Amino acid sequence: MSILSKLMSVAAAAGAMVVFGLPAANAADYQLNVSTALTAEDPIYQGLEQFRQRVSERTDGKVEVRLFPSSQLGKDEDVLEQARAGANVAVLVDPGRLAVFVKDMGVLGGPYLADGFQGYRKVVTSPLFDKWTEELRKASGHQILSMNWWQGSRNVLTQKPVTKPEDLSGVRMRTPGAPVWMETIRAMGATPTPMGWGEVYPAMQQNVIDAAEAQDTAVYGARLYEVAKHYTKTGHIGLITGLVTSAQWFDSLPQEFQTVLKEEALSGGDVASKATEDAEAKVDADMEKAGLSIDKIDVTPFKEATAGVYEKLGYADLKKEIDEVLAK
Repeated sequence: MSILSKLMSVAAAAGAMVVFGLPAANAADYQLNVSTALTAEDPIYQGLEQFRQRVSERTDGKVEVRLFPSSQLGKDEDVLEQARAGANVAVLVDPGRLAVFVKDMGVLGGPYLADGFQGYRKVVTSPLFDKWTEELRKASGHQILSMNWWQGSRNVLTQKPVTKPEDLSGVRMRTPGAPVWMETIRAMGATPTPMGWGEVYPAMQQNVIDAAEAQDTAVYGARLYEVAKHYTKTGHIGLITGLVTSAQWFDSLPQEFQTVLKEEALSGGDVASKATEDAEAKVDADMEKAGLSIDKIDVTPFKEATAGVYEKLGYADLKKEIDEVLAK
């Protein structure tokens, strides 16, 4: 066979690989598509970018992480279902969405559970949380890579000043639909109203709801300061989130790649959390300039009003276990 014929044969083979979808020689052996409802401008995204880059570096490009902000892959619940089916996807999600599979995880969305990021990080890196991670694998087929992605303390966004639970009486407040979140908002005096995050701006603008609750960076990113007058620092829920993927897909990886994903998810979560904390003062200043009143109050009445949530939802004993973890 002539050299030209050999080259033509190689070219034809390469073309066949493209046509039939076979991997090219320089393609990654594994690919993970990561979804988040947050925008690429959110400080959390800095951690996702680091995660993508470090995984590629430590696996010599054999594991490729692709990022999809703004729910490009669908709602969080839909991506979780794809992961259950074994798809190569992961989603940045709060533990409340996982509580339908492992009830104990819902406690992480409870009111005034811990003090800031370091407190929550202590819980989600504890043997107690490791036990829940294993239970989740068995119950739903999900694999948690890390749960230390701090999005901040959630506060109340209203049209009228708020200083005590009585001020929220009759107020329709948007919140995620997880039971612990809804019960917390109810205990705070408002009427919990579940709806998608993307619907909050028009719903407040059109008076479908009276209020919302979210962390500073999310309020800023969604421009909710344009449709509300007061942002009261209740800090009622600490929003800790994590990267959750398919256990089936994760188990298909070589052991060393599994270790890389877990280690870099934890490292990325720390970077994202620091970026979130650093961004809070700036976004608050920008929202105040735009006309939003940012009100700091004594949160004691709200702590007292929500103290019974844990017992009501069957988390009283578990709350004691978490208090013991935090005390160590």
